[in-house]
Amino acid sequence: MKIDEKLIQRLENLSMVEIENKEKMAKDLEEIVAFVEMLNELDTENIDATFSTLNNPTPLREDEPQKNDIIEEVLAHAPKAKDGYFIVPKIIE
Repeated sequence: MKIDEKLIQRLENLSMVEIENKEKMAKDLEEIVAFVEMLNELDTENIDATFSTLNNPTPLREDEPQKNDIIEEVLAHAPKAKDGYFIVPKIIE
């Protein structure tokens, strides 16, 4: 696919981004399109068109509550704390 100045201008307008080096952008886009077009050369005749994970779902583990002391650890580093909360200076009068 040939990327010309008109297409770059249209992309620039659609994206609402000013492209400073239009020639480099056109060259880069041409390389990207050529790379993607290589996928058309792949032989996918013996490959199923769809894929689903429903046949082999991810096993789930049971939820088990665990006691941790993260709140106490965090509050231990706070300058002021009381009853499980941070104490901060009043900012609205």
